Amino acid sequence: MSRVLKEYGWPLLVGLLVALLVIERFPHWVGLPSTTLNVQQAPAYTSAAQGPVSYAAAVSRASPAVVNLYTTKVVSKPLPSLYSDPAFKRFFGDNLPQQKRMESSLGSAVLMSKDGYLLTNNHVTAGADQIIVALKDGRETLARVIGSDPETDLAVLKIDLADLPAITLGRSDAIRIGDVVLAIGNPFGVGQTVTMGIVSATERHQLGLNTYEDFIQTDAAINPGNSGGALVDAQGNLLGINTAIFSRSGGSQGIGFAIPVKLAMDVMRSIVEHGQVVRGWLGLEVQALTPELAESFGLLDSPGILVAGVYREGPAAQAGLKPGDVIINIAEKPAQDGRTSMNQVAQMLPGATIKLDILRNGQPRTLLATIGLRPPSD
Repeated sequence: MSRVLKEYGWPLLVGLLVALLVIERFPHWVGLPSTTLNVQQAPAYTSAAQGPVSYAAAVSRASPAVVNLYTTKVVSKPLPSLYSDPAFKRFFGDNLPQQKRMESSLGSAVLMSKDGYLLTNNHVTAGADQIIVALKDGRETLARVIGSDPETDLAVLKIDLADLPAITLGRSDAIRIGDVVLAIGNPFGVGQTVTMGIVSATERHQLGLNTYEDFIQTDAAINPGNSGGALVDAQGNLLGINTAIFSRSGGSQGIGFAIPVKLAMDVMRSIVEHGQVVRGWLGLEVQALTPELAESFGLLDSPGILVAGVYREGPAAQAGLKPGDVIINIAEKPAQDGRTSMNQVAQMLPGATIKLDILRNGQPRTLLATIGLRPPSD
């Protein structure tokens, strides 16, 4: 027995050790689960694949076209209660002295063309008696309002100076969440300031800020005074007009909103060419179909919007549309929701005839409507 162990013991022991090592290194060879941590290692970055160390070139390119706005307006101040005394009224009649004061505010604007057209927010210039534009090169001049659009909170200004810089337009419809962006403006009146962040979200709407909403959300710091300023990409191209912030304190909390340059340019061209924004209009109010309403109309798997109201003598009323109708298609496109359908109609030219596919009392119908011109917002 000892002779057998001497002859075969060492080979068996070596073989057993080798088998244990193989099983430990390659357990899947014998059907055991692998204990190896498999991770994917990124390739080594080259200098071309890394982000820029500095955005100074982008700022140098864009900042000369971003201006500071100083607006003033005269507002009436309530009279002291003494002046409401009947004795004063008998003495002065209706010619009581009026107390007025000058109210000023700050904002920003973007030079869109070398001939002096600027874009800013309507809430920056609304009601202003005087608008002073201060350029980065030190020049100052008065601006006049060409037109405004409260429904997108945009206004177009014009100044008359020589050798004006103009910003380069970017592609707001091609941005991605995570792209680096820079906000340029005049926060709190301290002077032109640049902040950096990323695109946090796109196509933000139903915020209750404007009638037409399609905001770019960013965490680049935007504060009072930044309104009307530029949101640019890492190359200095304009992506949007900074408009609003979500804040509980009044300062930046990392949630800012900008109007995409594509929408802003559509508004600007319409104001410059027509004196107002030309939008299509049907004259109706709609609401989304709740699951209960959709089930009652037999539209569980189909899109549609419910007509809640129709403006008297409006295009929809003249076409025969009634409250309670369900619009299935507008111009042969599915009516997905109220916002999408409103924007679809707004982009149509007044005078165009479109087809409306509806359900009335469960029965399908087709109506022809002539697009009207959307009345100005109050």
